[in-house]
Amino acid sequence: MTDPQNRPTVGVAVVGYSFMGKAHSNAWRNVGAFYPDVPRAEQRVLVGRDPQRVREAADRYGWQDAATDWRAVLERDDVQLVDICTPGHLHAEIAEAALAAGKHVLLEKPLANTVAEAESLVVAAEAASARGVLSMVGFNYRRVPALALAREIIAAGRIGEVREVRTAYLQDWLVDAEAPMAWRLRKEEAGSGALGDLGSHVVDQLQFLLDDRIAWAGGHLRTFVTSRPGESGPEQVTVDDAAWATLGTERGAVASLEVSRMAHGRKNWLSLEVYGSGGSLRFELESLNELVVDTGAGGTRVLVTETDHPYLSAWWPPGHVLGWDHTFVNQAADLLACIGESRAPSPSFAEGASVQRVLAAIEESAAQSGTCVDVAPAAPPVVPHVPASTAPPAVTVLEQPR
Repeated sequence: MTDPQNRPTVGVAVVGYSFMGKAHSNAWRNVGAFYPDVPRAEQRVLVGRDPQRVREAADRYGWQDAATDWRAVLERDDVQLVDICTPGHLHAEIAEAALAAGKHVLLEKPLANTVAEAESLVVAAEAASARGVLSMVGFNYRRVPALALAREIIAAGRIGEVREVRTAYLQDWLVDAEAPMAWRLRKEEAGSGALGDLGSHVVDQLQFLLDDRIAWAGGHLRTFVTSRPGESGPEQVTVDDAAWATLGTERGAVASLEVSRMAHGRKNWLSLEVYGSGGSLRFELESLNELVVDTGAGGTRVLVTETDHPYLSAWWPPGHVLGWDHTFVNQAADLLACIGESRAPSPSFAEGASVQRVLAAIEESAAQSGTCVDVAPAAPPVVPHVPASTAPPAVTVLEQPR
């Protein structure tokens, strides 16, 4: 059956109920209210390890059910989309199993902990795509209206040829040396520290805004606090606290990157400055509704809340600002639209793997005292075998009763 507005329904499961699980739950709860033309998202089940805590979170965030076994969730006929918000070391196993089970997948960034895992996920996504099963990486900052507008301005040539970019993503939640140990500080779980956590956003934004690919990298990593209080005493920190890099794109632009979780006074400060031959753009996440555009007559502060700006037609009257949480609603809407229209979403797993290769090049460079290294090329595409007598099926959105 369909809902009263005759929209097909997509049953959603979210794996993980902490920080990202909460942000994604909020998106699935609200997306239908603001995007009435996409398939309807039904919050079927929230998955976590602790039975009591995941049940409490499911009730709080509006989920119909709670579960502790993600494998059993993949067998449910009322779930068509699996949204993975777990630590990085679990990404590949869950995502590959979900795709093999015929579930669409939204996977939080970064795609994986290693290039090998990322490439394996690309192969799985390509094979699933041939069966009409879609996948997307959760780089939510692509859905900030000001950054989407910046991409349009650059593509239109309004600031000329892009020559240089300055980027920084700084936080301070680890500045206290007595801050306790967490999974994000263990390489076996997180893959890397500030580089993967924050740097993946920066690298994706660089390639997204410029519609270009990073070709080489020179970088440095630093761990300022090497041991933190663990449950059983001091525990070694095995990831970076901060990272710096110089990056070069295929079309010749040069970018600087700085990421840190030890920058005192910076709470969630993503800054991007794009300088072209005919102008510049400036953006700061802590003022995410604003974009400064300078095309030669002095910088103009654009309040990106007009109805003709990206994503704003779904939201409030001009001048009524959006927040960080709205980016996840926009992201959910984009994915649902792709499912409803049987078209490939972006960023794809291949785009996520592209980011992973840049991060790996920065790590390789850091191990060589900052020597510039080329970013590894993408693995050759794997073309799934499809019998000549049968064409790949169209994406089917299963309609479930409420």
